Amino acid sequence: MNAVHSDALARGADGRLRCFWAVGPGEYPSYHDEEWGRPLLDDSALFERLCLEGFQSGLSWLTILRKREAFRVAFAGFDVASVAAFGEDDVQRLLADPGIVRNRRKIEAAVNNARLALELAREHGSLAAFLWSFRPRRQKPIRRREDYVATTPEAEAMAKELRGRGFRFLGPTTLYAGMQACGIVNDHAEGCYVREQVEREQRAAAELIARRPPG
Repeated sequence: MNAVHSDALARGADGRLRCFWAVGPGEYPSYHDEEWGRPLLDDSALFERLCLEGFQSGLSWLTILRKREAFRVAFAGFDVASVAAFGEDDVQRLLADPGIVRNRRKIEAAVNNARLALELAREHGSLAAFLWSFRPRRQKPIRRREDYVATTPEAEAMAKELRGRGFRFLGPTTLYAGMQACGIVNDHAEGCYVREQVEREQRAAAELIARRPPG
């Protein structure tokens, strides 16, 4: 078995090299292998990731993963139009739901952001078209842990645009985490066994969204 030469990688129980953070509690390897960095083009799926990244602020991602199914039930599968229609009764229902993170400001932000996401979708053809427009033309490869960054100029530009439109709990660090999760960037480390496959999927997704007609 070859030695691991990068601190950005770790070998899992199955012998495969993964990003270092993915060798841990049971949810992390499967999330890393099957979801993290895999490109999303569906507006509901993208909205879910943005909401969950916002709810994660101040908490561990593992906590969010373990509450994810409860979040999906509570937030109508993260259907953007459904969440946009939530009112104060729904906010009270969510505040009483022990399966999710019961933070009023984050809950109200999710509802507010859903309403604004509908406007973005009308303007750009889809929420996906807007988010993917911030995909960087070039990306520095991840070779060591120090190559990971908390944000980028593209994430900061996205945050500025969203903040100007009234979105909440979506700063540049949160948005960059969302870009990583949704495959808008590929931050799997070089040598990670899924990196090349994710890279191919990301290029195909970018080409597909570029060909989509607006509306």
